[in-house]
Amino acid sequence: MRPPARGTTRLLYGAGLTAALLLPTAAPAQAAPPSRTPAALPAADGAKGQELPGMPTALDPRAETVACTPASKERAKKQDWSRQRLDLDRLHRHTTGAGVTVALISTGVDPGAEGLDGRVTVQGQAADDCVGQGTFLAGLIAGTGGSTSRLAGVAPGAKILALRGTDRRGDPDSTLVTAAVRAATAAKADVIAVAVALPRKDAALTRAVAEARKAGAVVVAAATPDPPSRGSGDDEIPSRTYWPAGEPGVLAVADMLPGGTRPDGALPTGSVDLAAPGAGVVSGGPRGKGHYLGGGVAVATAYAAGAAAAVRATHPDDPADAVTRRLTATAYPADIPQLDAYAAVTTVLGAAGAPAAGPERAAEPVAVRDTSDTDRATGRATLFVLLGSAGVLSLLWAGFALSRARARGWRPAGAGTTES
Repeated sequence: MRPPARGTTRLLYGAGLTAALLLPTAAPAQAAPPSRTPAALPAADGAKGQELPGMPTALDPRAETVACTPASKERAKKQDWSRQRLDLDRLHRHTTGAGVTVALISTGVDPGAEGLDGRVTVQGQAADDCVGQGTFLAGLIAGTGGSTSRLAGVAPGAKILALRGTDRRGDPDSTLVTAAVRAATAAKADVIAVAVALPRKDAALTRAVAEARKAGAVVVAAATPDPPSRGSGDDEIPSRTYWPAGEPGVLAVADMLPGGTRPDGALPTGSVDLAAPGAGVVSGGPRGKGHYLGGGVAVATAYAAGAAAAVRATHPDDPADAVTRRLTATAYPADIPQLDAYAAVTTVLGAAGAPAAGPERAAEPVAVRDTSDTDRATGRATLFVLLGSAGVLSLLWAGFALSRARARGWRPAGAGTTES
């Protein structure tokens, strides 16, 4: 993958779908510090676009001083593809997640960010979101969208408990994550969203997650970190498990593009339960009222956590395992099941935890597998039906003509009768 370029991200609007393209631009006079930004956002058809700054996942660890992500001066004018994909407008007619608390373990959250006023509680240094990603994610989980209501999060009535799982530059730390999980459990959070992924299993974190689940929390975690920038892109990274996503009972989430596939260069892992939109996503940040464009596994995790909050609000008596099972059972069938927040909230499940009937889907489902064979088979079946229908009509017409001919005494139609 290419190293991310400083500059802006262009938001393009295509037919029935909104996506984005990361375009390198010339550095402005006062350029933002180097940062790690998702560099493989999807492109879409569309001649005109809108430029939004990219939201980094972490700041440059080599910089001598920490320069926080600058405020965005741009505001998105349309709803992005991810919200259309999750059909949030229709979901919000059923629930807004009111009464549910989501603990977000990330880079922190600005309590005064637009669309989050009065619903964010912070612990420790979590109010200082220098990177900005945590505030961006909080908007996807529980933001109202501020003056742009169509950019609301999945559960805009939920509350956020902000906890820091990284240092100020955004690099995750197992000690901080463990402490954050314990703090979320002590605060009786309904959902715990761990937006970071650690490469090594940690005994203290394992115990903290087990205690959170025992206390009844739904734990949602990033299945992998975002891939590092690699010069050649030829080095193959072996599949591995990341933590705490690999812990028993944790809902491990991966990111997907508008076409339903994982991004190029995504880190391989066998521990994925659910895929959610994770590219070309619009949300706010910790400074100002402007919007940013972001992506990555943490973004997908935030969407899944918001869906978990919506389910908990709608089905308050369901235990945590039932909420997780509902999210996966109602997902779009694919190589990795794809989140359908609307179906998760509205579907009636049977005794075995499977949908009692086919779940009512959100609009415009994403196709993952190649359906060309199915399309050809459907075309052949349609042709057979048409040919069969034509045969039946021919037989009916022949019977009708025969009866008329018999009634005329086998004389041609229109011939007069002879008087005897």
